[in-house]
Amino acid sequence: MKFQQLKSLFSAGLLLSCSSWLSAEKVEKKPNVVFIITDQQFADAMSCRMGDQFIKTPNMDRMAAEGVVFTRAYSNNPISMPSRNSMFTGHYSHETGITRNTKKNDTTPEVYNDKLPNLGQYFKKTDYQTAYFGKSHLAYQITNVKESGFENVKESDNDSIVSNDAVNFIKSKPTKPFLMVASFTNPHNICEYAREISGRTQKYSCGEIGFPTQSDVLPPLPANFGKQTDEPDGLSELRTAYQTQTGLFPVSKFTATDWRKLRWGYYRMIEKVDAQIGLVLNALKEAELEENTLIVFTSDHGECAGAHGWNQKTVFFEESVRIPLILNFKNKISSAVSDKLVNTGIDILPTMLDFAGIKIPKNLPGLSLKPVASGQKIATWREYVVSENNLDQATGLVNGKIPTMEGRMVRTERYKYCIYSKGNLRESLADLQNDPGEMINLATDPKFHDVLLQHRAILLEFGKKYHDTQVPKLLENNVQPLAF
Repeated sequence: MKFQQLKSLFSAGLLLSCSSWLSAEKVEKKPNVVFIITDQQFADAMSCRMGDQFIKTPNMDRMAAEGVVFTRAYSNNPISMPSRNSMFTGHYSHETGITRNTKKNDTTPEVYNDKLPNLGQYFKKTDYQTAYFGKSHLAYQITNVKESGFENVKESDNDSIVSNDAVNFIKSKPTKPFLMVASFTNPHNICEYAREISGRTQKYSCGEIGFPTQSDVLPPLPANFGKQTDEPDGLSELRTAYQTQTGLFPVSKFTATDWRKLRWGYYRMIEKVDAQIGLVLNALKEAELEENTLIVFTSDHGECAGAHGWNQKTVFFEESVRIPLILNFKNKISSAVSDKLVNTGIDILPTMLDFAGIKIPKNLPGLSLKPVASGQKIATWREYVVSENNLDQATGLVNGKIPTMEGRMVRTERYKYCIYSKGNLRESLADLQNDPGEMINLATDPKFHDVLLQHRAILLEFGKKYHDTQVPKLLENNVQPLAF
């Protein structure tokens, strides 16, 4: 064989080898991850879930239509700071040390467990480019790359600035796979809206929405507007202490029309943030990054918006603790709806790591949702999720003191069990199959005694497994014997 023939064959072989290598490289390319978080959005507050008569969210609907919607995703803790610290570390609130919205001027500040690695650190260590835009509300400095793992950070509580920063980052054409967090504020401005309805002048970080001038545009009151029968004593006490006219929840004098105005404003704020999310989605499409980008969409907690006569969050009612969760990965995930029980505080981190091909630490308590989202057959799944709360946002006095209360929630396939640290009646049990509005407390119903005991046992098992020292205090010291 002549030299020229050998040279040609060698070149062809080399080209074939390079072509195969490049093809493999293309297949194995790490995906980008975009984590979109809203603040204070109830799970069904999207037009794809509740219809478009009172709310229109085309961009959330777009993510849902092309991805997997988890209809039973629960916040690990239905208040911002504990929820976010859990999502970013993959650990329960009692493990992170953050169980309430700690403030700088607190006389007894909570101590964050800084030994727990967090989302940004996991990705940065595996050579991802990391960026964070928007609201943080974390227990560590998001601007400190050593603490947070995020190299490119711009904090803002103005959603138009957040979307602009996220879009510019995408347009910069990152040279490496990236993790980008876009953390929006709305519909959290509903807190200010409620105060303005009550007569207090407020400012809105994401812009005003005005007030409706015609009553026929107002959404109806929720079907579960009334109080739960046999409401736990602690909740009744906190309702009084929370809903003071000078406090954070000045709704005690709301009329039915006031509550309907609140719901109208809530939907407008969700529409505002939906528009900003659309800008980010469009930027990904224009940059031709859609097919290699996992989008995770969720919120930190919900909003009662009148359910059971509550506004805001902190309580364990569905509207407060159940939140949206959508996984979208174009051509990698098929459109589906899953009713698997999910705890967003512990499941989102391992899910992102799994999709990115990053080894999931064995000490993380959560489950990766990748097998579910990928359509794999799941032989077994968890039987329950637990949510925690330290209800400490009251400003009003009860018996001369500002009350606080610890609580735990267990959600199983059919039931929801809650237990609190105060009162004579300290437990609630709701049959969510027959009573999705949680209007009837079955905790004292003899017919459900075995169900009640089963859920106490589940919570005790959880407390022992995850070293939640509050659980035995609630169960062993505070539960009153039931006279059946």
